[in-house]
Amino acid sequence: MNLRIRVQSAIDNRESSITLPLGIYVQVPFCASKCSFCNFSSRVESRIIFDHYGRALEQEIDGLPTAFEVNGLAPEVLALPADTVYFGGGTPPLLGLERLERIVRALYRRFEVQAGGEFTVEVTPGSADAQFLARAMSLGVNRLSIGAQTFEDQELRAMGRLHSAADTRELVRSARRVGFANLSIDLVAGLPHQNSQSWRRDLEAVLQLGPQHISLYLFEIDEKSRLGREVLQSGTRYHAPAVPGEEFMADAYEMGREVLGREGYIQYEISNFARPRYESRHNLKYWQLAPYVGLGAGAHSFDGINRWANEDDAKLYIDRLEGRRSPIAAVRKLSPEEQLEEFFFLGLRQVKGVSLETARKRWGRDRVGHWQGRIESLTQNELLTMAGDNIRLTEAAYLVSNEVFREFVVA
Repeated sequence: MNLRIRVQSAIDNRESSITLPLGIYVQVPFCASKCSFCNFSSRVESRIIFDHYGRALEQEIDGLPTAFEVNGLAPEVLALPADTVYFGGGTPPLLGLERLERIVRALYRRFEVQAGGEFTVEVTPGSADAQFLARAMSLGVNRLSIGAQTFEDQELRAMGRLHSAADTRELVRSARRVGFANLSIDLVAGLPHQNSQSWRRDLEAVLQLGPQHISLYLFEIDEKSRLGREVLQSGTRYHAPAVPGEEFMADAYEMGREVLGREGYIQYEISNFARPRYESRHNLKYWQLAPYVGLGAGAHSFDGINRWANEDDAKLYIDRLEGRRSPIAAVRKLSPEEQLEEFFFLGLRQVKGVSLETARKRWGRDRVGHWQGRIESLTQNELLTMAGDNIRLTEAAYLVSNEVFREFVVA
């Protein structure tokens, strides 16, 4: 099926189009406990809300054409074949198998989900037993993203995690026994009580489990998390005094890159490493400006021109759906200049970088030329490197990537 998103070209007033498969993201914003370092919009709720939330998701999926119409969004994106589905959060298994099955069936009714696509579910160790994993696989789930964070029990307790390192190992063993052949494991550097020895043990532990994909994240010290606020305020709660400094973070990142690279994991994005052909196909859509539809409280969507977001608060999201109102809280149409900015600051997260010729074809030589001086300056400062029409971050720029990205945003 050759379905297309129509994109009105502001370059020459002719209609151009792109043909890309769709990604589907389902947000489940509930956790069994709230980690001190978490800066996502997830929360601990009574299980009473789960039935209401599951029904609201089904209602949102069934009512998508109407929601698009009332928000001035073109419905063509809903007809695109979808080659990735991603259930994230939060902890999706908390909804339980029956609710998840109904949501998946609703997705299959609404979208053309391609056979052989990537279907990921995020799981926390201890949240998914063998029965859950087997039934998830029967629904088409073929990839698990496991939030291990660390294999040091002291560090897990310090940040409020309910699982242990043993739970992580058991989850991986259970997933393998059920038949999962595509596993991703998250690790976080910069947690309270972490040091170079414990971080090296984390890397050794994850390699022993042999996942196809590994994400290495650095703890972001900002106001969005309880721990981040405490560190910024020089407080003592949440083990804030035990958070390692920036020098450790830089060393941990470089150690991770070296160890994983030596073991055959290919770094394809600033924080992500994979065995060949096991890159996250869904997450690549975000960095490559491919279309995706987000469902659930706080979910975001993109159709090539418009970005829109659902109501962030789960209870208000449910209220909207139960009142037969659209869950979409905000829609923003990107100008060609804003699209090009995103092309740079999202695309440059990829190790391969971005093609200037691709940008010229889509947004015109004049718009791309506007950035030529900035690109040359960043290249001279050894933050970007250029090969023909391709530009990418230098390895030295990975740790200061946000500073580079800000250079591609017009204030």
